[in-house]
Amino acid sequence: MADSTDKNKEDELAGTEQPFVAHLMELRDRLLYCVYGLAVAAALLAFWPGPAGLIDLIAIPIRAHMPEGAKLIAVGVFSPFFVPLKVLGMTAVLLALPWLMYQIWMFVAPGLYSHEKKFALPLILFGSLLAYAGIGFVQFFVLDKMFGFIQRFTPPSVNATPDISSYVEAILSLYIAFGCAFQVPIVVMLLVRFEMVTIEKLRSFRGYFIVLSFVVAAVLTPPDVVSQLALAIPMCLLYEVGIIAARYFVKHSAAPAEEGADSPQS
Repeated sequence: MADSTDKNKEDELAGTEQPFVAHLMELRDRLLYCVYGLAVAAALLAFWPGPAGLIDLIAIPIRAHMPEGAKLIAVGVFSPFFVPLKVLGMTAVLLALPWLMYQIWMFVAPGLYSHEKKFALPLILFGSLLAYAGIGFVQFFVLDKMFGFIQRFTPPSVNATPDISSYVEAILSLYIAFGCAFQVPIVVMLLVRFEMVTIEKLRSFRGYFIVLSFVVAAVLTPPDVVSQLALAIPMCLLYEVGIIAARYFVKHSAAPAEEGADSPQS
């Protein structure tokens, strides 16, 4: 009976194979849908709040610590034109992120078993939410504390008026760093799910991960204590979240054959 059941499970994807050209056509369609989604998001953002409004929004953290009436400057000749467009494109990607992740899901879903589909889509959505959380953490907490810390070291004879291009580059790197670092629970759960490591091993590795978190923070963030602590501490907390979630995740994403192996045989 068990062999028959296993065979039926192994044949779940039988007959669903497609020619290589069909996969290329499907990939082309998904990429086009991604482009359409980005175009719609960019058009909406261009209408409101507009490129200038987006620049004003991301400049709030640093302008709060600049002298009264001071503004960011544009050193490059083309910076006033290209920097707002760059910010618009970056924000459009963030706005369309769920749609982009959905297209990835639709491309890979036909090749997944039913038990894999149960956890793949929630995992994608959870990863998107974690990326938003990381970027929001940067915008509404890290930048304010970081610039406040840096400005306290500015000599009275120096007028701190940063260049808009370098400012956007700096915060973009922080967005990417925190968005990726906040994926720690996803990585932990997948490592346990695919039996690359056990939960017990992850717990014993906790001390090493704390050191690793501070090393990663020192490499990915500017050379100030505030931003480094702001990245390392959440990574350590998210590591613990991943360990806790991994047990639940593995239990509810197991294949039917794996679940049956744990049950008593009649």
